Amino acid sequence: MRFSIQEGLKPSGLRGISPTQIQQHWELYKGYVVNANELFEALAAAKPGAREWSELKRRAAFEFNGVALHELYFGNLAPELTLDPQSALAEQVAQQWGGVSAWLEDLAATGAMRGIGWAMTYHDTGSGALQDWWIGEHDLHHPVGLTPILVMDVWEHAYMVDHGATGRGAYIQAFLRNINWRVVEQRFAASADCARAERATASHSRAECSTGGTDNRGGDVGGRTLAHPTMEKRSETERGIPPRS
Repeated sequence: MRFSIQEGLKPSGLRGISPTQIQQHWELYKGYVVNANELFEALAAAKPGAREWSELKRRAAFEFNGVALHELYFGNLAPELTLDPQSALAEQVAQQWGGVSAWLEDLAATGAMRGIGWAMTYHDTGSGALQDWWIGEHDLHHPVGLTPILVMDVWEHAYMVDHGATGRGAYIQAFLRNINWRVVEQRFAASADCARAERATASHSRAECSTGGTDNRGGDVGGRTLAHPTMEKRSETERGIPPRS
C-alpha cells in the first residue's frame, strides 16, 4: 500500500483562510502521507503477533485517517459557491433541517465544542438522514457505516496562522463561507445512489455504501470516501473515475 500527495485537492482563493494558512496545513498533510507510507512498509515487514507489529497495527488507523480526512477536508474547500437549490442534498436539507442555515448552525456548534478533532456531516444510508458528529483525533468516534459528506478540521493547526489559538469561532465562520458545494452535493448524491441500488437488490447495508464505490475527494478527481484508492481492487476506470491528468 502506498499513498501519494493529491496536489489537485489543494484549495486556493479562499475568503478568510489565507494561502499561508493553507500552505502550513498542506505541509502537515504531506507529513501524514510520508508517515503512513513508512508505517505500512514497516507493518508489512514485521512479524504478525510480535510486539512491534502490534504497536504498528494500533497506530495504523490514525495515520491512514490522517491522510484520508485531510483529503476530504481540502477537497470540500472552494470559494464563491452556494448550494444548488435543485440538488438532492438541498432537498434533504430542507426536509430535515428546514434550510441550510439550521444545518450549518448545528455543524458550527459541533465544531465549537471543546477538544481537538473534527466536525463532520455524515449521510446515514439506512435512514437517509444527515447527521453532524464530533470526531476526536483521526481514529476515534467515527460512526460505522455512515458516509462523510462535509468534513471540517478543527484542530488548532487548521486556523492558528490566521486566527490564533483561540480563534476557532472565526475560523469556523470562514470555513462555512468556503464550502465546495459541488463536491459536497456529489458526495451526497453518490451515497444516496448507492443506498437506492442496494435497497433494490434487497442487500443494503450501511457499510457497503460508506467504504467504496466512487472517488469523491474533490478537486480534479471529484472527492473521496474514507477508502483510499490503493485499498480498492478495481481500477479507477472500472469504478467510473476520470483519469488523473
